[in-house]
Order: sequence, then C-alpha cells, then structure tokens
Amino acid sequence: MARWRVAAGIAVLLALAGFCGLLFRPYLQNWRLQQYIEQMAFDESRRGQDVAAYVVAVANQASRLGLPVPVDHIRVTKSEDGVYIEARYFVRVDLLVYTVDLHFRPSAGVR
Repeated sequence: MARWRVAAGIAVLLALAGFCGLLFRPYLQNWRLQQYIEQMAFDESRRGQDVAAYVVAVANQASRLGLPVPVDHIRVTKSEDGVYIEARYFVRVDLLVYTVDLHFRPSAGVR
C-alpha cells in the first residue's frame, strides 16, 4: 500500500474525529437538559407548582448549561394525569467551511 494512501486515510479519520468533537458538546448539554426536564416532569413534589414556575426552572437550567432556550419556546401543559414539558431551541455550530444549525426538542411527561 502506498504511503500517501495511509496518510490520506489518517487525515480523513482525524477530520472525522474533529467533526465529532465539535458536535459533542451541544449533544451532551441537550442530554443534560433532557434529564433535568424528565426529573421535573415526574417529580411528585412539584405537582402543585404553577406553569410559570416550571418555565422559569427550565429556562434557568438551560442558562446554566449555556443553551440558548428562549422562554417563549418552553411549553408546559398540566393535566389531571401529570405535567408535560417541552423546550425547543437550536444551537449553531460553526465548522471551518460550513455552519450547522442543530435543532433540539427535549421533552418529558404525560401528554
């Protein structure tokens, strides 16, 4: 096998690893927000809270995680069966030659 092919293969693998590295943080932070929303939605001690308290709690957690979640994109629905919480947002990731908007929609609860 020619040395240039091995070098090209290594370069492609390094580029792929770099690409995955750039995308890792937004997905990790979304996973953390998802876990928080699930915890809130199924927490029996929070059942008495009003909708605004849920919205503020999700917005504060998103802010702590560095996620751009607008307050008007957080939807909370209360019913007799429980609470449903949903947040919609996107994270812009600038790659060297391309910009990607990653759209996230963490949600949990009883609809």
